[in-house]
Amino acid sequence: MKRRDFIKTGVVAGAAMAGGTLQAQENADDSLITAPGVLPKRAFGDTDVDLSVIGFGGIVVNGHEQADINRMVGESVERGVNYFDTAPAYGTSEALMGPAIEPYRDQIFLATKTQERGYEATKALFEQSLELLRTDHIDLYQFHALTNVENDVEPLFREDGAMKYVLEQQEAGRIRFIGFSAHSIAAAKRAFELYDFNSVLFPVNFASHFKNGWGPEIMQVAQEKGAARLALKAMAMQKWQQDDPNRDSYNKAWYEPMTDRVQAAMGVRWTLSQSVTAAIPPGHSDLFFMALDIAQESIELSEEERIQIAALAEEQDPLFPVATPA
Repeated sequence: MKRRDFIKTGVVAGAAMAGGTLQAQENADDSLITAPGVLPKRAFGDTDVDLSVIGFGGIVVNGHEQADINRMVGESVERGVNYFDTAPAYGTSEALMGPAIEPYRDQIFLATKTQERGYEATKALFEQSLELLRTDHIDLYQFHALTNVENDVEPLFREDGAMKYVLEQQEAGRIRFIGFSAHSIAAAKRAFELYDFNSVLFPVNFASHFKNGWGPEIMQVAQEKGAARLALKAMAMQKWQQDDPNRDSYNKAWYEPMTDRVQAAMGVRWTLSQSVTAAIPPGHSDLFFMALDIAQESIELSEEERIQIAALAEEQDPLFPVATPA
């Protein structure tokens, strides 16, 4: 299928000049802050689907009351977010997201995952996901956290592997697209050798890129395959420092997230300046809505910001590369 224009800036119904954002607190009150602008969309790989450049990560809902989750999801949809991504491994995320997304199911692109590698275990997990998410189909079903080629990738393609079940469900119309997430270059490359996946969800992070040159290999392979690149860690600074006072406040993140608005804007815009479809912010509501505000203002990285973020990278202890054996 011919690749579509990469950036779509058309207005989504109801998204233009939409509502506000939660206060920058995890236990946000009911007040709202108006955020002007339209959230751009980009093509999901070589398909006719367009996704919002900021995705709603399922970890965001953990720790919130259902009423607050319903409000967060409703506001996100109103502001143009149509990409929602969760996983059974994200605690109670699926159970909490299910009631919140149900009224908007026909407006959103819903992704979830399986951390299982075998047929029967994936079958059980998939059926559970459908029930918890209150849906009859998943738009993007992903093999979660492919890390080791021998233990994570190869088993998927065995006779009793998870891929057989996923393909059966795709044929039955209960799965639209198939992807995977990875923090390992070796695992990602091998996965693409074995199957033409529709997408890969992986870190596209300024510090790891500038300081360690991590990530372009996956980006290149995915582009050659026509697969969408979905980005993690756009707002990741570095590994947590032992004495960092923010560790308790941002305990959903295993890394130090960008909490400074100016730095976060550079991080989000740098990631979106790469050839990605969308970025998923860290799993705290204040950081998610900060990223949403930033993207609604502008997704263009200025030359000054490019210079500044490259310099900032040199001060960090990047997350990648990590020990990811083949």
